[in-house]
Amino acid sequence: MRKLLVLQHVASEPLGHLDPLLRQSGFRIRYVNFGRDPRAEPDIRRYDGLVVLGGPMNVDQQDRHPHLRTEMGVIREAVLSERPVLGICLGAQLLAEAMGGKVHPNAVPEIGWYRLHTRPEAHADPLFRHFDHGVPQYIFQWHAYTFAPPPGAVPLAWTRSCRNQAYRIGERAWGLQFHLEADRPLISRWLDTPAGRNEIETHWNARRIARIQAATRRHLPQARPLADRVFGEFIRLFSVRRLAALPSR
Repeated sequence: MRKLLVLQHVASEPLGHLDPLLRQSGFRIRYVNFGRDPRAEPDIRRYDGLVVLGGPMNVDQQDRHPHLRTEMGVIREAVLSERPVLGICLGAQLLAEAMGGKVHPNAVPEIGWYRLHTRPEAHADPLFRHFDHGVPQYIFQWHAYTFAPPPGAVPLAWTRSCRNQAYRIGERAWGLQFHLEADRPLISRWLDTPAGRNEIETHWNARRIARIQAATRRHLPQARPLADRVFGEFIRLFSVRRLAALPSR
């Protein structure tokens, strides 16, 4: 049975729609929730791959959240050992920072559904080739920070208000700024929390919540099949054997 390590920051940000896809594919999932156990030190060598989820903290808050440094060490080891890695939102920012990129506040926050544009490099990417490059594709977002991808990373997507939305490192690691895993219950949970509502009302007003709910009803039916295809490709990586390096003569 394939074993997957999931780095989680708060209980309200789980795997979402990705969870049943992984379980149906026979994965054994181990969550490490740093909100509950900030001193955890997971060992990636015991797992076949890594997913790093989102969270309310930022990469530049390592003094307040020392576990972020621990996570970046785990991420670096996973990438260098060529295990499949998927970073989502904060996870994408941690992946970028761990591998030499830069994380900083975005010019404006993105909360809600935004049109995602793919870059030419996305057409041949194993995950992003499933995006319809000729038809508007709306994806759920919730972030105030963004990243500059690490040196050598392949940029894959952008929005009008956030230049860097996704990238690939090598052939087995991806960072996604957006929440393709967000299903209807997860989005409703985020919109209903006091912290979520306060964040929205700080930047817009309470009416935006109703507009996001309406947009969810409109865009989620198209986003869900896309998530199946994109995450399905990530899951298939685990069936591809990594070639062991042979000793030099």
